Amino acid sequence: MPLKKSIGTRVFGLAVFLLALTIALVGFLLWQVAKLDRELQVLAHRDIPLANSFSRLDEFGLRRRLAFERMFGALNFSPPNEKILAEAQGNYDVFTGKLHDEFANAYQLLGSYDQVAGGNAELAAFTTLLRQMEAAYDPITARQKEILALGRAGDRERASLLLESLGDLQKLVQTQRAELQNGSAKRIEAISRDALGRQARITYLSVAATASTVLLGLLVAFWVTQGLVRPVRLLIGAMHDVQQGRLDLELPVRSNDEIGALTTSFNFFVGELRSKARIRETFGKYIDPRILERVLDTTGAVAHGGDRQVMTVSFGDLVGFTGCSERLTPSNMVRMLNRHFGLQAKAIMEQQGIVDKFIGDAVMSFWGPPFVAPAEHSVLACRAALAQVAALEILQQEVPELTGLRREAPVIDLRLGLAAGEVIVGTIGSENSQSYTVIGDTVNVASRIESANRLYRTRILVSEAVASAVAPHFELREVDSIMVKGKTEAVGIFELLGSVGCLDSAAQTARDHYACGLRDYRAGSWETAQVAFQHCLEDRPADRAARVMIERIATLRAAPRDAAWNGVWKLHSKEAD
Repeated sequence: MPLKKSIGTRVFGLAVFLLALTIALVGFLLWQVAKLDRELQVLAHRDIPLANSFSRLDEFGLRRRLAFERMFGALNFSPPNEKILAEAQGNYDVFTGKLHDEFANAYQLLGSYDQVAGGNAELAAFTTLLRQMEAAYDPITARQKEILALGRAGDRERASLLLESLGDLQKLVQTQRAELQNGSAKRIEAISRDALGRQARITYLSVAATASTVLLGLLVAFWVTQGLVRPVRLLIGAMHDVQQGRLDLELPVRSNDEIGALTTSFNFFVGELRSKARIRETFGKYIDPRILERVLDTTGAVAHGGDRQVMTVSFGDLVGFTGCSERLTPSNMVRMLNRHFGLQAKAIMEQQGIVDKFIGDAVMSFWGPPFVAPAEHSVLACRAALAQVAALEILQQEVPELTGLRREAPVIDLRLGLAAGEVIVGTIGSENSQSYTVIGDTVNVASRIESANRLYRTRILVSEAVASAVAPHFELREVDSIMVKGKTEAVGIFELLGSVGCLDSAAQTARDHYACGLRDYRAGSWETAQVAFQHCLEDRPADRAARVMIERIATLRAAPRDAAWNGVWKLHSKEAD
């Protein structure tokens, strides 16, 4: 008994010591983690925003100075260039206001350190520099106004002398701005270095704690059953599996001791990893993965604004869904829309397109750099358009099942409009709500071309720019030249008929007749144009575009001949209904 008691005491003492050591290490780690978290919070919510504010002060100051120099330069013209003066004055006023707001923002950020980091000599120096800079802008502004007044009065000699003295003030402010930026950069670097050092210490301590736990297991293994060793091995194996990317693990908790708690923590953290993986996967359904990667790869904060690129934009609208939706329950309507959007998105993404947004039952998408080569975006967009029409046939077959309307199932169709041209692409929106999208005149043209399908009863209409780019690859038919709402220039529209070689002889003959009719129609030869369009109807009786042209010719023949006739038809909204 004494021997057993002595051994038991040693084991108990060792267990108590190791347990106390473990608790101390965990407490110290938690304390270190809390300090690291506080440092990172200050870095993320104070230092980095403050550095960004200093950068914006530099940017706004430089752009304000550039606007002043443009105004002064415009006064050197004879007579002064009032257009440049007005534009530069507007920019000057805008960036003067932005400087004022940014100074207020920087003061607010510096004041917020009182509750988080306490007094700090660096922050006090930042405040002093800010006040000096802000005070310097008043004489700079006054001197600039005086120079502009002299320049407008024609006294260029005095204006040049004052400009030199103004340069000294501006250099002083520029030096102060540089000191602010360098100081904030050094502060961020120091905090980051401290955080990395603390993280390394936490890692080393974590390794030490793990080693102590393993040692405890080896010592106690001599006196306890194999039931303690087995869960440890299972846990180590599971950790290795997690390192290899397996997140579908759930270890059973068979005890209430430390091993059980560790197993519970492991299960919790693996569950958190699974949740984060699901969040990333779900987020990828709302944003195209290529856009997501582009945003995540951006250094620092996501840049606002966009770049000018030549792209192809597509609008696809579901025809007949509005009337069909009146007969559907909300769940069936949503199920049908989801199936439609799924098929359309697949067709677009298979051709490397970006699904921009869903608007009601319409789909907006675009192709262009940096996601596809500049020479390929129109070709890929046309391939996607044909695939979208093919996908519609799949949807039509599934309509009875999706809607529950097995008798008199609704007939749906698809209209697509494609336009190519310069757009602005990038992250656009407010500070709290942004989207990666394209905007510009080309987007509006694509939408209007899609609506023009209603008039001509076509499925896919493309702009002249798209038609020129894809002519070697697809069969096209020029339909008309129209003036869409919001445009002052004519837009040539072409019907996309299919890939090269897909037309039979009758379709080719009908296209040739239509081309002849369109040529005579533009020349004002109503009789020959009407005959050509009628021949087209003989080859394709269901050709709505030819019938529209015949009806239009009858209207034109009944009206007095317009001397300015150029074959361009102004598209009214009521015609597209």
